[in-house]
Amino acid sequence: MSRKSIFILLLLPLLSGCYFKQEQYVDFSDIEGAKDLKFKVIGQRETDLSEGLPADCYLPDGTDLGEGSGNLVSRKTSSTTGTNIVQQLLKYGNQNRVTEIVGTYPSHDNEWNDITLSGKVMLPKGKRPKRIIIVSHYTVCSDAEAPSNCFSLEGVLVKLGYGLVIPDYMGYGVTANQIHPYLVMDQTARNVFDMYLAVRPWLKAIGMEPEHDDIYLMGYSQGGATAMAVEHLIETEYCFPETDDYTKIRRVFAGGGPYDVKATYERFVTTDTASYPVAVPLVLQGMIKGNNLNIQMNDIMQDWLYNKLDEWINSKQYTSAQINKFINTKVTHELLTPEGVTQTSGKVAELYKAMTINSIISQDWVPEASVYIMHSMDDETVPFTNASNAKARWTNANIMYNFGHYGSHVQTALRFIYSVQSLLQEEEKEMKKYE
Repeated sequence: MSRKSIFILLLLPLLSGCYFKQEQYVDFSDIEGAKDLKFKVIGQRETDLSEGLPADCYLPDGTDLGEGSGNLVSRKTSSTTGTNIVQQLLKYGNQNRVTEIVGTYPSHDNEWNDITLSGKVMLPKGKRPKRIIIVSHYTVCSDAEAPSNCFSLEGVLVKLGYGLVIPDYMGYGVTANQIHPYLVMDQTARNVFDMYLAVRPWLKAIGMEPEHDDIYLMGYSQGGATAMAVEHLIETEYCFPETDDYTKIRRVFAGGGPYDVKATYERFVTTDTASYPVAVPLVLQGMIKGNNLNIQMNDIMQDWLYNKLDEWINSKQYTSAQINKFINTKVTHELLTPEGVTQTSGKVAELYKAMTINSIISQDWVPEASVYIMHSMDDETVPFTNASNAKARWTNANIMYNFGHYGSHVQTALRFIYSVQSLLQEEEKEMKKYE
């Protein structure tokens, strides 16, 4: 199959029934200087949230998709609590019409080679956004769940008048044929921020420049750690007001994040339990491939699992819930080889080094911007030790912690988005007092 054919196949979901009718189309590429802009529009649609969530909305605690469907179908939350939270999310704000724009932008891979990535911009229709929120998404395994191919639930924040920039990450969207460098902190943070840098001049060119130039960062689970990594990147490299790419962070919202990858892996081993079994091959492949380690994955991973990597994970055809069913065990030693569960082995020591490098709390850095961190103490997927270790590491930072017994990892994802919505509303009320 030619490279052109592969690109067309990857683009089909963007140009099929998922995207809005031709008569509603506004050609954002037909603007002065569009050819010189780094963000290139490849698809768009309009969504009306007054009618509820669109059928292709990705819900963290939604029901499973059809096996290997390759497309999202109508999904409902799997709990009464989840349904109530979604209803509350839709209740507030008056900007119901959302313009969703899918586009590509330039970035780099882990070896600093040029690469074209994709993502989605979500804007209140016909109105300049108040501010931009850069959303780093949670773990997905199916390309159908990538932001460019569906409606991300965080899109409800557009109802409050905000604009969202949501990258796909490398390995999804137009790069779905490549391996995703799972939890490789520096690369993913740069890929995310590169989208914002490409979108910012594009927004100005189309007359949708935000009313305020400071930004929010947001993410849950993998996205929580990524949001903190993006903050680290901005505060160490883009903090100089005299430069064109200067960026000021207003606040960071991070939930349920693996801020300490090594501690997460150690929990798999010491408890002999992987409550979210797909995380084991994702972490191993991310660390080994994303950091170019001289380790064969089947030295660490059981052969039966290693032999299914391409079919189950790298094909991007299955959701994490589906892959967990395929794996059909939560016992760590059934997933890893004896060497993989031996913490003193040379290969595991090399893995631990890579995991430490890719753990945001291991950086010689303390967050400067205001941060909100939420984590359920019942989290069975990303152990609560990640949050407690972050709190111990960042004792002098301006961080608001919200720890509690909020249920499972996916249930807390909905609570997190609702808490972000509530905090944004509180900030607006405070600002109006001084207007």
